[in-house]
Amino acid sequence: MSTILLLISSNVFMTFAWYGHLKYGHDWPLWKAILVSWGIALLEYCLAVPANRLGYGEFTGFQLKIIQEVVTLMVFIVFAILFLKEKLAWNYIVAFAFLGGAAFFAFAFKAGEAAA
Repeated sequence: MSTILLLISSNVFMTFAWYGHLKYGHDWPLWKAILVSWGIALLEYCLAVPANRLGYGEFTGFQLKIIQEVVTLMVFIVFAILFLKEKLAWNYIVAFAFLGGAAFFAFAFKAGEAAA
């Protein structure tokens, strides 16, 4: 569970690092947006690296990556709606549902054991 919570926290920082400047940073020079984003991304790495270290063994590398992507999409949906004030269209919901189906198949069947 700590792996999932760390991944969620890291993704909040990652989402703001990658997309936060889209709302307020249009007047910034590109170099400033990059530097601010790198600063935020450092916090993201400080959470993502321990999350993956703690999770590896409980999950496979493939499963960790799939968890990461699902968490990223969930965090981004909330971010886009609340921060960017974008509408969630039906086609995005269908696309996310297909990605959720992919995550189901990654965890529903035993394909291999976690590395020791």
